[in-house]
Order: sequence, then C-alpha cells, then structure tokens
Amino acid sequence: MARSFLGLDSRFGYMVQRLRKLDLPSVLARAKEVGHEHGKWAPAVFVDMFWQATFHDVGFQDYVDYDFAILNRAERRTMMTHPRSNAYSYRFDAPEQRVIFYDKWEFDRVFSDYLGRDWLLLDEGNADELRAFAAAHDVLITKRQAGRSGAAISRYFAADVEDWDEFHRALLERGERLVEENIVQHPDLAAVCPGTVNSTRIAAFFDGDATHILAVAQKFGRGQVADQMDFGGFYTMLDPETGKALGAGYDSHGHVHELHPDTGFRIADFQLPMYDEVVAFIDRVARHVPEVQYVGWDVSVTENGPVLIEGNWATGVYENKPSVLGVRTGHRPRYQRAMGF
Repeated sequence: MARSFLGLDSRFGYMVQRLRKLDLPSVLARAKEVGHEHGKWAPAVFVDMFWQATFHDVGFQDYVDYDFAILNRAERRTMMTHPRSNAYSYRFDAPEQRVIFYDKWEFDRVFSDYLGRDWLLLDEGNADELRAFAAAHDVLITKRQAGRSGAAISRYFAADVEDWDEFHRALLERGERLVEENIVQHPDLAAVCPGTVNSTRIAAFFDGDATHILAVAQKFGRGQVADQMDFGGFYTMLDPETGKALGAGYDSHGHVHELHPDTGFRIADFQLPMYDEVVAFIDRVARHVPEVQYVGWDVSVTENGPVLIEGNWATGVYENKPSVLGVRTGHRPRYQRAMGF
C-alpha cells in the first residue's frame, strides 16, 4: 500500500528511463565543472544533478548556471528552470497562435505597429524595392523564416553591395526574405556595446486583465549581429521593479564580466533607460495576441522609446546566478503569483 501511495514504482521506472537516455559524458563533465568551481565532490554533484532533474524539473544546465550546488532546498525552489518554463508555455500559450512567434515573417506582419522600423518581405519580382529600401537604410538586417539564438539573422551594409539583382537573388536562395531597417539604440545602451543592438529580454504573463513582469535580463553583445551567447554575448539580470542591473554579467560558459570586454563599461552600473516606458510598452504588446499569455519579449530602447524585436513563446530562462550577483533566490515566486498556482 505504501509503495503505491508514494508512487515509488513509477518514480523508479522514470529514473531508469532517464538513465538510459542520459548523455553520461556530458553530465559528468558538468558535474566536474561544478565540483571544481564550488569545491564539491563531483560524484555527489552528479547524483544531486540527476535527482534534481528527475524529481524537481531542474535542467542539467540550469543546475550549473544557477549554482544549485551551493543553494539550500528553500533557495532552490525559488529558481525558475527551463522544464518548468516549458510546461507553463504549453499550458498558457494557445497552440493555434504559436505559429506567429515561430514565423519571423508572420511576426513582423502581426506586430508591425510595435517594431518602430521599416521592413520588407522579398519575392521574385521586387529587386528594385530592395534597392530603394537600401537607399533609405544603409544597414540591412535579414531574417530567415525560423531560427533561434540569432541563427536566422544576418547583417549587410548597403555600401558593400555592387549588384542588387544578384544580391536579391542570393537572399532568396538563402531564405533571407525578411529585410529590416537596423535599430539605432539609445546612447546608454550604445555606451556598453555600440556594435550590437543590446536587447532586453522581458518574461511577461498576461492574465487577461493585467500584464505581469516576471523577470528582466539585459543582454550585451560583442559587436556581432546578435547579442546571443553563441555570438559571444552575455547578460545580467535587472531588478524587475526598477530596471537596474543586479550585478556583473555572465553566460553559460563560465565567463563572468565585471566590465564589458570591449568598452570597459561596468555592468553593475547599468540602468535600462526609460524603464517605466518599457513596462508600459510590454503591457500594450502583450495584449495584442492575448491567447499567447506567457512570452519572452525582446525589446530595444531607442531615443524615441522602446521598440519590439521579437516575441518568444517557449521562452528561454534567464535567472539570477548567486555566485556572481550575490542573490541566492530567483524569480519563480513572481511566476507563481502571476499565474495563480
């Protein structure tokens, strides 16, 4: 009776299934990394990682990134993780509307009023339109229809193009049909990294009446077309109430940046400009497709106010890193209060 009540049979079976699917070398490497960083015995870390993943919805990389090895049980429960976030996305985001957020071309069409920039969708017969677009915008951002972590984005300079018909044809062949005007970011953002549009990821939940800001991460680039970690970027968390940086920058590769490597800007001194306007902007944007309630919105702040870059359903998680920020709790309580569980 006790075995049935506790569900031990099903839990044991689930553990066995996870062990069979486990990429053991990868997890062991993470456990060694954590053990070395925090002075822990790697085998014990491995067991704890596996236990947390199996019974508490903590991804292996979440365990590494958010310093689970040094947190107590209560502190761990405050951290948002990718498995939990994914479950919320499937629960609160209507399936028939998710395609808007998968499809970058459709996203620009639906959210055109919030983009704050010109855009053009290429077809076989509009090479002249592309040339005219470039005459007005000397930096061109192109996007393929789908792709994550900046993989679908490219940047071109109009001055480098010699044959516009050939350039147009090549973009179509590569699937880079969406062409956007480059965003000119606010001077306070350009002071940190002028060569990349440094975006702000805002996880928000629209409950049908009010929009709740769940977590705010400020991403910084390294001069590339995107500020994602695959492009050398990193992030820090902002106070959701004020938009002020909570501390230094960090990434998922063990790098910590007190200063931006290229400009020397002290990351902990960063304040997102026009933060009250950003919050109000997210409230308006979140109401535009209300059936998709939980979204990670990427915005940039310009001198004229915030503009929308994209929205991410099944959004990635950005969370406090205790060893860097000195904050040993995360954002999960904000999610629970907003979502009602």
